[in-house]
Amino acid sequence: MARLASVVLLLFLVSLSSSATGTRDLIGDVLRLPSEASRFFRTGDGQQEDDTVGTRWAVLIAGSNGYWNYRHQADICHAYQLLKKGGLKDENIIVFMYDDIAFNEENPRPGVIINSPDGDDVYKGVPKDYTGRNVTVGNFFAAILGNKTALTGGSGKVVDSGPNDHIFIYYSDHGGPGVLGMPTFPYMYANKLIEVLKKKHAAGTYKSLVFYLEACESGSIFEGLLPEGLNIFATTASNAVESSWGTYCPGEYPSPPPEYETCLGDLYSVAWMEDSDIHNLRSETLRQQYELVKSRTASDNSAYGSHVMQYGDIGLSNNSLFMYMGTNPANENYTFVGQNYLRPSSKAVNQRDADLVHFWDKFRKAPEGSPRKSQAQREFLEAMSHRMHIDESMKLIGKLLFGVEKGPEVLSAVRPSGQPLVDDWDCLMTMVRSFETYCGSLSQYGMKHMRSLANICNAGRTKEQMAEASAQACVNVPSGRWSSLHMGFSA
Repeated sequence: MARLASVVLLLFLVSLSSSATGTRDLIGDVLRLPSEASRFFRTGDGQQEDDTVGTRWAVLIAGSNGYWNYRHQADICHAYQLLKKGGLKDENIIVFMYDDIAFNEENPRPGVIINSPDGDDVYKGVPKDYTGRNVTVGNFFAAILGNKTALTGGSGKVVDSGPNDHIFIYYSDHGGPGVLGMPTFPYMYANKLIEVLKKKHAAGTYKSLVFYLEACESGSIFEGLLPEGLNIFATTASNAVESSWGTYCPGEYPSPPPEYETCLGDLYSVAWMEDSDIHNLRSETLRQQYELVKSRTASDNSAYGSHVMQYGDIGLSNNSLFMYMGTNPANENYTFVGQNYLRPSSKAVNQRDADLVHFWDKFRKAPEGSPRKSQAQREFLEAMSHRMHIDESMKLIGKLLFGVEKGPEVLSAVRPSGQPLVDDWDCLMTMVRSFETYCGSLSQYGMKHMRSLANICNAGRTKEQMAEASAQACVNVPSGRWSSLHMGFSA
């Protein structure tokens, strides 16, 4: 019996020895375990040989068009360059942008886009997956879900991910309570986006997903809507009730080169990308970046900053940025320092006022009596006229629906933190359509009033009451592109 036990033990040790030599790596005279091997072996594209990483996917989307919105496409192009240096392949990066900036007649450097005053060209090599009229909510959702049959135009590229893969989504544009702008109508509504993320999770086609969101009131897209348990970590440029900010704008320090008459970037976006540009992302976590970006975006000055927020599965923030963005090999020896030495500029511009900054700077620099000066003056006045029309119309509708005294109170009410913007999203979209039918397009500026429209729903008013009030409030609609409905309804 003792001899049999010895034979069994010997066979076990031989088996263990052969197994070990097949699964461990000998580096010089040091035996490395498989879990340690990834520190010493890397693929040529900068990604680790580590099964836990899987394939990295990225979806980048600029939700605007127009030269005065230069910064959004500049943000997206910068993000592409960062991911490309990190080792992600073009086949795994999907880019949505209208692509009307690089060769715009207003661009002082044709074919070049920069994201900071001294920045390099970030436009070169960017994939043109979905441009122009193909930058739609439907295509964006189809790309996330990997649903090629639902696409209408574009490259056909989708997130064809598997259960071990990691997905990074980055959106930059205007927003409002519960809504994100798009260069085409309809806009993107929070409930629809959350439905898509839930479907993606139910399909089991990712291990974790990170969402960076640049927009005004961007916290409202996830607050009270994004549940835990989806393996999604989201951060937003602002909370649910405040604006986000443009940066590197005319009149700031540092300012754009003098030939530029527009903001080059957005404060939150520039903060996370300039941090990623210089760090070794193998050692920096999502949480560390969140804290640095939060500090820089707040700008130590509530007059020129916003509150960066986080939602979803906060525990994922312990993951390294490398898992989603890769890392630039040039930053290999960088040691992370937990302080924010990338300081914000002297001031920033409210996202919703960046168009006025562009028109005013254009007017200021144009020669006296020139067609360019007249055009800039006209553009500025059209924008202001549209703003006044939208603001006054909404105030009047509130008074017609709730009374002169109670109207302003109802429209401006903010729900307690943690609650979604509205109980009935279909009602909200109906109210938007009623308003736009009689009063013209809300446009990127009018999205600020989405909370008022949601409050009308929460107060129990019907679509018939809303239609009647809108018809009375908007006898005339100013002409011009800011009020045009030629693109359709935003809901």
